[in-house]
Amino acid sequence: MASKLRRATAMIHRPRVRSEFGETSDALFLTASFSYASGEEAEPGFAEPGGRYCYTRVGNPTVHALEDRWALLQGTEAAISTASGMAAVQAVLMASLKAGDRLVASQPLFGSCFWLCTDLLPRYGVQVDLVHAGDLDGFARALARPANLVLLETPANPTLDLVDIRAVADLAHAAGAKLVVDDALASPICQRAAEHGADIVVTSATKHADGQGRVLGGLIACDRATRDELLHPFIKHTGPVLSPFNAWVLLKSLETLELRVLRMAESAARIATFLNGRLAPGSVRYPGLPDDPHHDVALRQMLNGGTLLAFRTGGGKEGAFAMLRRLQVIEITNNLGDTRTIVTHPGTTTHGRLSREERVRIGIHDDLVRLSVGLEDADDLIEDLDQALG
Repeated sequence: MASKLRRATAMIHRPRVRSEFGETSDALFLTASFSYASGEEAEPGFAEPGGRYCYTRVGNPTVHALEDRWALLQGTEAAISTASGMAAVQAVLMASLKAGDRLVASQPLFGSCFWLCTDLLPRYGVQVDLVHAGDLDGFARALARPANLVLLETPANPTLDLVDIRAVADLAHAAGAKLVVDDALASPICQRAAEHGADIVVTSATKHADGQGRVLGGLIACDRATRDELLHPFIKHTGPVLSPFNAWVLLKSLETLELRVLRMAESAARIATFLNGRLAPGSVRYPGLPDDPHHDVALRQMLNGGTLLAFRTGGGKEGAFAMLRRLQVIEITNNLGDTRTIVTHPGTTTHGRLSREERVRIGIHDDLVRLSVGLEDADDLIEDLDQALG
């Protein structure tokens, strides 16, 4: 029965975690460890993976329920969780790479991902080559020689640039590399990277999966061998595990994920269309717009245009800040995928550690703002943006 359920139904009914009391909501096992009736019972419990529950850093029923449900949603054999989205990216990179290995990564990258690739990994002898998201010829050149891992952020944060997942997957596999896709800005409701050739899909569950700004979490979707033999040992021994409480919150949020994201994407498309007519030509980036430079890629690999857009206000940083000051409904913060509409200025927040020249080179101009569209009435959001833009 479970294998026949469609995704929306599975997010509510599969798998169910219940105690002997038969509660309708998934059970929350908020415990650090588990007791044994005898020493003989304890011994096989540490035969990981597959032993009985012994310690929540190793495994927990609530956490496993979330992982199984996420794998169903992503269409992969397995999934594993972490304490945050960045912990998920870090676990994949550090568990997969060693001194002398080579990583090819797309640009732009989220600020912390950029730091991992350009600061942390080189300390351990990993070579990192960066290619702009839209430069397929650049990926072909970078992957004309052997590589170990390819990391794509698509849509990219904050410019909404897209990478052709299928095309780069073929190049990566020919070069002997696994393909990792960070889909934090999309969620599997907007894009299912595994269906286009991604071997590993990393997600910040803090974003759309929770969608209400409550908890941190990270999720990694992959095949079972990657989970059991590569990622689980790394996460178990280094400790960036998801708490059972956060896993329970995320489990409940997945029940409404599709409804929320589809509504948000619908509003985002309306707002992008409005801004496209309101601002100077070329100022708005939204993959769902017919004149977006990556619209053809969006048609091939995205289920809709997504819930985020980016636009240039004009007037440099001061012009962007003036617009932010005039907002009355939309909130200024650096989260995304939330029920409330959120705006941020990447040049002074998420990507502030880059030099101005580096930011401009990858499309993060001083007047660029990123908008994450929530569940408010789209007309209220359009009116708020209209008056704030002056």
